[in-house]
Amino acid sequence: MVMNKPIIAPSVLSANFANLQADFDMLNNSVAEFIHIDVMDGVFVPNISFGFPLIQAMRKLSTKTFDVHLMIVEPDKYIDTFKNAGADILSVHLEASTHLHRTLQKIHSVDMKAGVAINPHTSINLLEDTIADIDLVCVMSVNPGFGGQKFIENTYDKIARLKELILKKNSKALIEIDGGVTLQNAKKLLDHGADVLVAGNTVFNSENPIQTIQQLNNLNN
Repeated sequence: MVMNKPIIAPSVLSANFANLQADFDMLNNSVAEFIHIDVMDGVFVPNISFGFPLIQAMRKLSTKTFDVHLMIVEPDKYIDTFKNAGADILSVHLEASTHLHRTLQKIHSVDMKAGVAINPHTSINLLEDTIADIDLVCVMSVNPGFGGQKFIENTYDKIARLKELILKKNSKALIEIDGGVTLQNAKKLLDHGADVLVAGNTVFNSENPIQTIQQLNNLNN
């Protein structure tokens, strides 16, 4: 069986904000397909990150797919604004969405792909009724809010169970792993069913980020 090449999504939370242009030049010259952008509000998670002006500024630096991950309360209020800022995929947290189906419909209505992120303690069974409407499931493999955390080992089983659900429901959802992805565990994640690997420190702290992205991309060869 020929495995698809994984989609690599470098997380700009780990980029050098004093010189974003250089990091984006590197990403544009790499095989990364997505650029992962974490938006935090200091309420849903204990950290604050990017606002709309910064995302708009980053949008001018790249034509890659902007994979925007909202770790915020009341995400519905901001769907149009993120669309206008340049998001291509918008992921909301299941735990922050009271009316998830309505939120997914709204994201699709403004011509974005709709993603759902789930925290480490959240069961994938809660996606059973919406998985057919989801384009991407962002599985948190660390507790959200900060970069550089240790990978949670239960993630492998979770991916396998999520893959079963996706196949059972004829969903086209991609499985994205966010947190603690390294060159050491990436192959095992792909073997269990992951499609998209978010990599922050693994890429930006490496001596040769372009080569590291290429290595991650080649793991299914």
